Amino acid sequence: MNRNLRRPFAIAILLMGEVFFSLSCGSNGGASQSASAQQSSGATYGNQPSAQGGVQTVDATKVVSQQLSLTVRLPGEFTPYEAVALYPKVTAFVRWIGVDRGSRVKAGQEIVRLEAPELVAQKQEADSKLQESEAQRAEAAAKLASDQSTFQRLKSAAATPGVVAGNDLDIAQQTMEADAARLRAAERNIEAAKAALSAVTQIQSYLGVRAPFAGVVTERDVHPGALVSPNGNEPIVRIENVSRLRLVLPVPETYVPDTIKGAKVSFTVAAFPGEKFAGKIARVADSLDVKTRTMPVELDVSNASGRLAPGMYPQVDWPVRRPRPTLFVPTSSVARTNEKTFVVRIHNGKADWVDVQTGLTSGKLIEVFGDLHEGDIVATRGTDELKPGTPVKTQDGTEKKT
Repeated sequence: MNRNLRRPFAIAILLMGEVFFSLSCGSNGGASQSASAQQSSGATYGNQPSAQGGVQTVDATKVVSQQLSLTVRLPGEFTPYEAVALYPKVTAFVRWIGVDRGSRVKAGQEIVRLEAPELVAQKQEADSKLQESEAQRAEAAAKLASDQSTFQRLKSAAATPGVVAGNDLDIAQQTMEADAARLRAAERNIEAAKAALSAVTQIQSYLGVRAPFAGVVTERDVHPGALVSPNGNEPIVRIENVSRLRLVLPVPETYVPDTIKGAKVSFTVAAFPGEKFAGKIARVADSLDVKTRTMPVELDVSNASGRLAPGMYPQVDWPVRRPRPTLFVPTSSVARTNEKTFVVRIHNGKADWVDVQTGLTSGKLIEVFGDLHEGDIVATRGTDELKPGTPVKTQDGTEKKT
């Protein structure tokens, strides 16, 4: 009875195995048929081999020549047109200070007054020496005049023989000459005393600190009573001319040839969104920073309204131009390997690698420099899979022939 029960189960297992085998064969057959149908259809996508003797069909485009004209955004920084930290020229005490942070000053305006009592004493001493020198000169001049008169009388009397001894006449002449020398020395002493007095007076004038140019006080570090000196660590005040600003712009080496002095350039500032400002290129460093490979360029920006301020970071619309047309290809046409950068040129039905150097990008096109000419046909998608000499044809049959 057990044998009769086992036989139906064995038959069922065999039937299930046959069904599974049939299904798997049908699936593989369908896949093979699908692959065969795809191959026989001859459809190609991108750079795919065709069924015609291994010739690849590729999308291609022409090399175009056009004038590069674009605008790039470069970050810059505002600095004051003029800035100075004022230190005292002499060691003194602050007697009075008439400005504070934010004060507007005019050129030549006295903003700080210092006091140094020792300078008063030095001036009085120099004045006293000048008066003493002038008195000595007056005395020397009077003595010279007296001795000259004596010499003249003796000389007149000596005209009569025996009246005046010859030795007396010589002594009178030498005395007169000595008096003249003392007078000259006294005059030199007066000049020296005047110079000393002028020097002290000049130093005393330094007690009044004046603004060298019109601007705004951006920093004040002292108060009345403070002792200040030329070698101090902090200035008395700091003044900046902000009615006119310098926009300092580090221009990358690639864009340096497009720098033209006097050209008007626009920029925006984050503090005023949606508003455009403008400045003129005024100064070019003509030397690259070896660390950043950029060249500092300065724009003069009028700021009469005072809306802009030093320290702001504007975004500059830097114009990029070429003096003559250059060649362009799609950015996807440029292929890069570890050894070279190239495009795949289609010439006489074969692929040819042309080494290029890339330039600037304009939209979907990129500048290329190499052994290319306007109208050359290149693969739209550059790849090292298209080896030199590979038979190819373009989708529209536009491959270049000689």
